[in-house]
Amino acid sequence: MCMVDLEKAPGARQQAGQGEPVRRSDAEGCLAVAIRIPVRVVVLVLVVPVRMVWDALVVAGRFLRDAVLRPVGRALAWLGRAVFVWPLVGLWRYVLVPLAKGVGRLGHVLLVVPAAWLYRWVLTPVGYALAWFFTRVGAVLAAIGRGLYAGLAWLGRYLAVVPAVWLYRWVLAPVGHALAWYGRQVARGVGLVVTGVGFVLYWTVRVLLVLPALAVWRWVLAPVGRFLAVVGREVADALGHAWRIAGHLSLVVGRFLGTLLRWTVAEPARWVYRSVLTPVGHAVRDTVLRPLAEAGRGARRAARQALASARHSVRQARADVRRMLFGEPAERKPVDRREPSAVEARTLGSSTTALTKD
Repeated sequence: MCMVDLEKAPGARQQAGQGEPVRRSDAEGCLAVAIRIPVRVVVLVLVVPVRMVWDALVVAGRFLRDAVLRPVGRALAWLGRAVFVWPLVGLWRYVLVPLAKGVGRLGHVLLVVPAAWLYRWVLTPVGYALAWFFTRVGAVLAAIGRGLYAGLAWLGRYLAVVPAVWLYRWVLAPVGHALAWYGRQVARGVGLVVTGVGFVLYWTVRVLLVLPALAVWRWVLAPVGRFLAVVGREVADALGHAWRIAGHLSLVVGRFLGTLLRWTVAEPARWVYRSVLTPVGHAVRDTVLRPLAEAGRGARRAARQALASARHSVRQARADVRRMLFGEPAERKPVDRREPSAVEARTLGSSTTALTKD
């Protein structure tokens, strides 16, 4: 824990000697100094057991992760691949993909090729013919529609638009202007009334609510809040210092326990393994296991030789029975692999030339 300076700084003493008033930050500093030491002592006493338990749980969790969970996870991953992934990959690669390719090829032959032929040689000519017919009919109907539209537009202009424009200009516009002027006057009067009422309500609320609330905030809540902020900051700093000190204590205790386990369990077990179990194991290997292995290898060689001789005898008996039933097999004639003589080469060349000319 850091040491707390309870004396005044030189600048503070100089300000006090000159008669300057003590600032609010200095008062908060004195309050913090008065609260800091007891809070840190209490928090240290409370945090040390929690930190030691936390470190013990962290060590146990790491050991469980490295010794149990990670091997089990790898085994489950391999088992999942062997049970699910590899069969599904084999099914996809050697069953579904060839089946899909065959179905696609069959669909292309049975559906796509006939559909393309039907589209090219039947639907396309019919579509061109229908498009030509409807184009001509559409041109005629468009001419008729343009004539009807021109007539109806002329009738609508002189039967509806011109009277509506006259009605708007000489009747509706003057009436609308009069109503708008009357509405503006009424709105101005209502605005004056609302402004007066709002002014009265504003000063009423300011005097009855805002000024008392401002006084309570300035003279009650703000000092209490600063005091609670100082207390909370000191408690947080005390928790941080206590957690770090508890970590150092937990590290020392852990090293002590590790050294104790090493000299009470690990070193005796290592000595027993090196001085007792290893010589005994070597003696058992040299006197028992190696002779047994040699005997097993000799028995395996003898069994292999016996099986080989039995297979040879059976093969000979089968050959004798075949010869008795079917006779001796026909001898293969040897193939003459010598090079042709000069006369044969000349004859072969003349025959090849004649075949080429033919």
